[in-house]
Amino acid sequence: MHLLNIRTGMLVQKRCMKGMILRAAAAGASNPCQAQHHGAASGDRSGISSPTTTSHRRGMVTWNFNSSSLHDPNQPKQKKHWQAEENADIQRVTKKAIIHELTKQQTATIENVVPWFLNVMPGAYFRQVDEESRMDHLRAIAAVRDANMDIHLNLKTKLDDGRRMFTYIRPTVKHGRLLNLLHELPWDHNNAGYLPLSRVQTFSAEDGSMSLSVFTYGYQKLDIIDVESCGAHILDYAAAVLEKTDESIVFDDRFLLERDSLLEYLHKCSDSYISRSEPHRFLQQRALFETVSGTEGVAVNIEEADIEEFDDCYWVDIATANALPQFALEHALRILNHNHFDVVRSHLDVVSDGDNGKVTLLRLVARPVKDSDTSPGSLERIARQLKRTKWLDPYTMNLAVDRYPELLSLRHAEIITALCSLMHPIMSKQHPIIYSKGNILDYVTNKRHIVHASNIARLFMERFNPEAPLSDAELESRSEALRSEIRKVVEDSTAAELLLKMIDIISHTLKTNISMHDRYGLGLRLNPEIMFNEDDDRERPFGVIFIHGRRFNGYHVRFKDIARGGLRLVTPPTSEQQALESARQFDECYGLAYAQQLKNKDIPEGGSKAVCLMDVSDFAQKGKTFVMRKSVKSFADVILDLIVDTEETRKSVVDFVGRKEVLYLGPDEQVIPQDIDWIVSRAAQRGYSIPAAFMSSKPRAGINHKEYGVTSEGVNVFLDTALRHALGIDPTTTPFTIKMTGGPDGDVAGNELKILFREYGDNAKIVGIADHSGCAEDPEGLDRVELMRLVNEGLCISNFEKSRLSSKGELFLADNEHGLRKRNTMHNRLEADAFVPAGGRPNTIDSSNYRQFLKEDGTPSSPLIVEGANLFITPAARQALFDEAGVMIVKDSSANKCGVICSSYEICAAMLLGEDEFF
Repeated sequence: MHLLNIRTGMLVQKRCMKGMILRAAAAGASNPCQAQHHGAASGDRSGISSPTTTSHRRGMVTWNFNSSSLHDPNQPKQKKHWQAEENADIQRVTKKAIIHELTKQQTATIENVVPWFLNVMPGAYFRQVDEESRMDHLRAIAAVRDANMDIHLNLKTKLDDGRRMFTYIRPTVKHGRLLNLLHELPWDHNNAGYLPLSRVQTFSAEDGSMSLSVFTYGYQKLDIIDVESCGAHILDYAAAVLEKTDESIVFDDRFLLERDSLLEYLHKCSDSYISRSEPHRFLQQRALFETVSGTEGVAVNIEEADIEEFDDCYWVDIATANALPQFALEHALRILNHNHFDVVRSHLDVVSDGDNGKVTLLRLVARPVKDSDTSPGSLERIARQLKRTKWLDPYTMNLAVDRYPELLSLRHAEIITALCSLMHPIMSKQHPIIYSKGNILDYVTNKRHIVHASNIARLFMERFNPEAPLSDAELESRSEALRSEIRKVVEDSTAAELLLKMIDIISHTLKTNISMHDRYGLGLRLNPEIMFNEDDDRERPFGVIFIHGRRFNGYHVRFKDIARGGLRLVTPPTSEQQALESARQFDECYGLAYAQQLKNKDIPEGGSKAVCLMDVSDFAQKGKTFVMRKSVKSFADVILDLIVDTEETRKSVVDFVGRKEVLYLGPDEQVIPQDIDWIVSRAAQRGYSIPAAFMSSKPRAGINHKEYGVTSEGVNVFLDTALRHALGIDPTTTPFTIKMTGGPDGDVAGNELKILFREYGDNAKIVGIADHSGCAEDPEGLDRVELMRLVNEGLCISNFEKSRLSSKGELFLADNEHGLRKRNTMHNRLEADAFVPAGGRPNTIDSSNYRQFLKEDGTPSSPLIVEGANLFITPAARQALFDEAGVMIVKDSSANKCGVICSSYEICAAMLLGEDEFF
C-alpha cells in the first residue's frame, strides 16, 4: 500500500474498496507536496475502481482506488500513465473532490431544511419578510444544520439605503426570549452615529424548534415611496368598508378610511410597514396613531386574537408618541411578562408625526402563561400599566417588576420612589452622608422594611382614593397605627426615621394626581411646612408642588396665591454632582422664588420658581437633550393636572387645598422656544382658562426674552450706571474689562455680549468667559468677531477658535480635570473692572470661599459685580466682600428684573388680546 500525504489546507480522506488509501493532509505552503512511502501488501487487481462509498466528517473526505501491483522498494520507481505529472494536478483533483462532497452533503441538508422551514414558519413570516431576507435565513439555517450545530445565529446586514438589519435565530421557543434579545442589541444612544430602532419582527416556528427576530435600525427615506402602489391593498380595503361591500367590517371613524386622508397617512409610513401589513390591523393601528398624534401620549388596545398557530392569545396594540423605540418595546415586554403573558410575535414600526416627532407602533401577540388573569378588568389594568411605562422612572420599574413583583404594584412602587426622592433635601440637612439619596432608597426598599413602605404607599392611595378618600381623622388614626408598628418592629433607627417621615409627608400632602390614568408624572401639592425643620426661621412660601418623573424630580415654589416665575432645567455632568444638586434642589428653588418675589414687588403677581433636576450624567448631548425635552413636558402637564378644573380632574383628583390655584410659568435656563410652544398648546388642550397666559416669552404672541434680550438690556443699564458712578469709567469713551460666567449661547450672557459691543464697540474688552463647556481667557480681550459668531450660531465657549486668541490667550475645556479646575476658578482668578455673572449655579460664591475672589493683597479681582444671574452670590458673601474689600455689588433682584417686568406685561396682554391682536 502506498500512503501519500499532501498539504492542501485541510485533511481530505476517502476509502477504496480494495484498500489503497490516498490521504491529503496539511503541509507547509513552501512545500505543498511531500511524498512518504509505507510498505504494505494487499491484492493484485489492476486498474482504478470508481469510488463506491462516501463519508462526510466535518472537513474530511475520503477517496478509494486500486493499484495493479505493489511497488517493490528495491526496484527503480516507474511512473504509470495514470499518475499525476505535477503537484498542481493532485491539488486540483483534491479540491474538486472536496467541492463535490461538500456540495452533495449541503444539497442533502437543504433538501431536508427547505420543506421543514416552509412547513413550520407561520404565514405572517412569508407575508412580512422579503424574499431576499428569507433566503438569507434559509442559507444560514442550512449551514448550521449541515455542521450539526444548534440553531443559534446572529446575522448582520447593511441595506442599500444605509439602514442596518440584525437577525437573531435561536433554538426552541422560550418565555421571555424577546426581552432577553433586546439586551443583546447594539444600543448606544450616546454615540453620534447611532441609528434608531425603526422596525422589529418576531416569529416562532410552529413546531417550537426555533424563534426568529429581525431588528432594523435607521429610518427609510419616505419621499421615494410610491404609496398608491405598495398600499393598494389597504386603499382597496378602506374603499370596500366605506362602500359597505363587506357588512362584517365595522370602523367607527370613517375619516380614517377616506382616500385623501389615508394617502396622507401612508406618506408618513415606510414601504415595508405598508406593503407587509394586513389592512384591518393597519387601519386599527392608524386609529391609535391619531389618538396620540400631536401629543406625548400612549394609546393601548388589547383584544382576543384569532391566529391559526396559537390557540389562546391576544393582540396588544400600542402607539407611543416620541419614545425611544427600543425602550418602548422593552417596557411593554417587561409589563406583559410581569403579568404572566409571553410575547410570541412582535412587530414594531415607527411613523412620522410631522413637527411633533415620531410615533412608535407596536403589534404584539401575547399568550397567557401560569394561569394568568385574562378577565376584562385585568386586561384593562394591564393596558393602564402599559400606558404608564413611558413616564416611569427606571428605579420604579425595577422595584415593581424585578424586585418585589408579588408585593408592589406599579403605583405603589412609584409612590415609594417619589417619597424617597422628596425626603432627600429634607433629611440631608440632618446628615448628608447617612441620608444620601442612594442610602434613603436602600433603607426604605430593603427587604426587611419594604412591607412597611408598601403599607405607607397603600395609605397614600386610600387617602386620595376618589371613590372614598380618608378623612383627616381616619388618616390620623391609620397613620398612628403604622407609626406604632414601625417603632415596635423596625430595629434600624435610620430606617425607622425615614419611614416615619414618609407618613408625615402624606399628612402634608393636599392634592395629587395619583389616580389620573394618563398622567405624565406624579405630582404632590404640599403644605410647605413639611420642607422645613423646626429651627428654620425662613419665610414660608404660599405653596410647594413636588413632581416625580422619569429621570427627573421637580419643585415649584411660590410666595403668593397668584404667582409667576421661570422654569429652570438643571443637568449635572456627573453622578456625584447630581447627588449634591438633589440635596440642595429645594433650597435652590426656594431661593430663586424668594428673589423673584422681591423683583415682583411692583407688579400684580407674586414670585415663584420651578427647578427641574435631571439624571443625565451618563448621557451624551443627544440623549441629554431628549431627556430635557421630555422632562419639561412631563413637569408642565403634571402642574396642569393639579390646577385645571375639568371633568377629568374633578373625577380623579382629591383636593384638600379647597381653592382654585393660579400660577404662571416662564422660561429660565435650558428652556427653549419649542418647550414654550408645547406648554401653551398643552394648556389649551387641558382646558386651562387662559392658555396664552400660562407661559411667558412665547415666540409668537409674546416677548421672547432671548430674541429681544430684555433681561440683558436691564443688566446693562445697571452695569453702565455702576461703571460711571462707582468706578468713574465712561464706557463710551474709555476702554474697560469684563469677565463673565454664562455661555455665548445663553440668554443673558449672549445678549449682554451683543449689547456691550453695540453700545461700546472696542472699548468693551471681554477678558474671560466661562460656561458649562469650559472657559476662554485673554488679557488683551477675546476676539469680538469670534464671540459674535458663537452668539449668532448658538454655540458654547468651547467652540471658540483658538487661532483667534492672542499670544497670551488660552482655551480650557471642562472635559478634563485641569480644564474643569480652570473653568471653576475663572471668575476668581482673572482681573477685570467688572464681573457679570450671567449664568452659573446658585451659591457659587458663599461665605466659605468668598476670599478666593480677592487677590493676595486683599483687593478684589473685580471691584464691581453686577448680578445678571440669580443667587450666584449668597447674602453673607455679598456682605463680606463689601465689608472686607469694598466690592460694589448690584444685587440680582434689581439687576435682572427687566425680564420679569416684561413678562408681567406679556401676561396681562395675553389675558386681553388674542394672538392676532397681539401683533
